[in-house]
Amino acid sequence: MSNKDQMICDLETGVCGEVEDKEMEMMDFDQPDNSIDLYYVTDPICSHCWALEPVLRRFVKQYGSYVNVRVVMGGLLEKWEGFGDHKNGISKPEDVALHWKEVGEHSRMPIDGTLWYDNPVQSSYPPSRVYKVIQKQSEALAEVYLRRIREAVFAFNQTVSERSVLVDIVNRMGLDGGTIVDEAGSARAQQLLNEDFQLAARLGVRGFPTIIMMNEENKGVKIVGVRELNNYIAGLQKVIGVEDLKAESRPSLPTLLQEERLLFAKEVEEMYDLSPTDFPDFVKKELPTNQYHMKEVLGETYLSSIES
Repeated sequence: MSNKDQMICDLETGVCGEVEDKEMEMMDFDQPDNSIDLYYVTDPICSHCWALEPVLRRFVKQYGSYVNVRVVMGGLLEKWEGFGDHKNGISKPEDVALHWKEVGEHSRMPIDGTLWYDNPVQSSYPPSRVYKVIQKQSEALAEVYLRRIREAVFAFNQTVSERSVLVDIVNRMGLDGGTIVDEAGSARAQQLLNEDFQLAARLGVRGFPTIIMMNEENKGVKIVGVRELNNYIAGLQKVIGVEDLKAESRPSLPTLLQEERLLFAKEVEEMYDLSPTDFPDFVKKELPTNQYHMKEVLGETYLSSIES
C-alpha cells in the first residue's frame, strides 16, 4: 500500500488506509497455530485506531480469555518527502488536520490536530520502533506505552516523532527513556518493525485498524475499520464456532481508572453502557472524590487518577 493511501481516513468506514469491500470476511490462513490469536494491526498516529479504543478495550476485558492479543505495527507514515495525494486533498501535513478533526468529532475521542500546522509528525516509524523495543521487555508495558503515545498525539497535541517527546513519555512510565529511544534508532529496531510490516502484508492488511481472529484450523475473520462491539463478538463466535460466549465481568470504574490512569467520557460510557447524560452521576456514585480529577480537553470530559 502506498504511503498516500495509508494516510486517508474515512469516517463512514472507520478506516485509515485503503477501504475494502466487506466489513467482515472469512479468511483461510496457511500458517499453523494451536490457539485463537487476535492480530490488531495498527499505528501510533492512526486516528481511527484512537476512535476504536473504547470498543476494543471493552471487547478485550470481556472476551479476552478467548484470544491471545498480538499488536502489529502497520507503518502508516514513513515520511512526507515525495508524498502527495491531490485527489483526496492531502499533499502536505496540514491537510491531515481536517481529517483528524472530523474523526475526533465523530468518535468523541478528542483529537486536537493543530500540530499538523505548527510542528507536524514527520513519521510514525520512530514511535513504532520504540514500541517494538519496549515490547521485547514486556507486552504489558508496550500496551501502556502505545496508549500514552496516543493520548499525547491526539488529545494533547504532542509531536511524537520527536526524540524529546518520546523520551519524556517513556520516562514517565518509569523506564529509561533515553536508553530505550536510542535503541529504537538502531538497525535491529527497524528490523523488528519490518517484521511487523511483513506480517501485516501476509495477513492481507491494507488499512488500519484491522483486527484478525484466527483459530486452530487456520480459519479466521478479518474486521476492518471501527465497528460496534457486536461486530467483534460475532467475529469471535464465527472463529470459535459457537454462539454462546461467556462474557467476563466488567471491571469496576475504580479498578479500570487505576489500570488506565486516564479515561475519556466516551470510554466510560462504552464500558458501562451509559448515555452521555448518565456519565456525571455514574462517576460520582462509583468513584471516591479522592481518587480522581475530572478535567476537560477539546470539549470532552476525562478522568485522571490521583496517585496514592
